[in-house]
Amino acid sequence: MADENTGDDAPQTTGTLADLKQMVEGAATAGTETAVGDDSAPSAPVAAFGDEVAPVEPKIDELGRAYATGKRKNAIARVWIKPGAGRITVNGREFETYFARPVLRMIINQPCETAQRKDQFDVVCTVVGGGLSGQAGAVRHGISRALLNYEPSLRPVLKAGGFLTRDSRVVERKKYGKAKARRSFQFSKR
Repeated sequence: MADENTGDDAPQTTGTLADLKQMVEGAATAGTETAVGDDSAPSAPVAAFGDEVAPVEPKIDELGRAYATGKRKNAIARVWIKPGAGRITVNGREFETYFARPVLRMIINQPCETAQRKDQFDVVCTVVGGGLSGQAGAVRHGISRALLNYEPSLRPVLKAGGFLTRDSRVVERKKYGKAKARRSFQFSKR
């Protein structure tokens, strides 16, 4: 009997949810049985819902550093972290002198404070593009991703804080007939 909707010539069978559950459990317990029609190669085992996923390995180079790239607006930050006393260097300068405003320094320190790793890692980063605000956001994003590469178990904490998500907001482009992106020219009655 052919199915009118799909055009398949195979017969359609209906079953209950209990039948489906038995099929799934049977496939999970069968695991390495051979496939039908191919007696030479065993099939891959089926992962059940309760199976554990292999832990993610840290990505550390031969110098003991973890690397990541952070982005925000038009700024791009290349960030290396390694165990240390908590020094942060931006473009060869201390970050207190590079980012003079306290708000920007607070933004950069957020990932380490949230992950409770303050003063445990030395951070070296180079930033290009954008202004100071965008560069601070890029450094924060880079530090978060580098912490994740160094210690993958921090992912839930960093993800919950929103530090792993790249902030995609950028300046809206200027439109023709407007003074800026949306600002109109001043109206003159006479």
